[in-house]
Amino acid sequence: MLSRLTRPRAVAVCAVPVVALVAVAVFAPLPFSLTQPGITANVLGENKGEPVITITGASTRETTGQLRMTTIEATGPDAGVHLGDLLDAWFRKDQAVMPRDSVYPSGGSVKEIKQHNAAEMQESQDTAAEAALSYLGEKNDVQVTLRLADVGGPSAGLLFSLGIVDKLDGDGSGGDLTGGRTIAGTGTIDAAGKVGAVGGVALKTRAARRDGATVFLVPKAECSDARTELPKGLRLIPVTTLEGAVESLVALEKGTGSVPSC
Repeated sequence: MLSRLTRPRAVAVCAVPVVALVAVAVFAPLPFSLTQPGITANVLGENKGEPVITITGASTRETTGQLRMTTIEATGPDAGVHLGDLLDAWFRKDQAVMPRDSVYPSGGSVKEIKQHNAAEMQESQDTAAEAALSYLGEKNDVQVTLRLADVGGPSAGLLFSLGIVDKLDGDGSGGDLTGGRTIAGTGTIDAAGKVGAVGGVALKTRAARRDGATVFLVPKAECSDARTELPKGLRLIPVTTLEGAVESLVALEKGTGSVPSC
């Protein structure tokens, strides 16, 4: 058919599907989320007027310094993200583009996703308490309640565990685990105290530095991601276990022993 058309008409006919594809690429929603540094919260302090960590059945200690869990903010699971949005975010240092499935579970409604994230947070809190109490050898009558509103997912597990350790035992010799510093970090944790990787680490380091942190605890497997455009004045400490995180913070506080770095 095209052989019977003049050259200009042939080009025009061929251009129609190309234009259509470009239009689809520009205007159709794409399976990505735009993310940026989110809130941080001091697990040793209060959130919305209530202590983040409440412990009964054991004496607790007054703490100084801060242990700040970090988050990212993402476009909603039902938000339409288009090619223009991605191109804009690509050249900005305060935003990142992530596959939507890496931010939200696939196949669920907005309500179901919120419920899933809330359930993950609750499980993370329970596991963090179990890991901390097991590390300290505390008895079963010690009860830990964790409250952190409007945050979902499992990535605060490590910081919750460290907060419990600091409130119960500090550095083990009367001092604070933080050494009076503002320490931030991220990482999941299991009942055995193993630290797991999370997403959005480079954005979380920005949130941490913005809110005054000078040290950031990062799952060791994500060191390279954390080094990407690392904010000035923020020191990275890689961790693989709760025990290793505690040992690193004690060494940092006392100025003795080696403190690992990324």
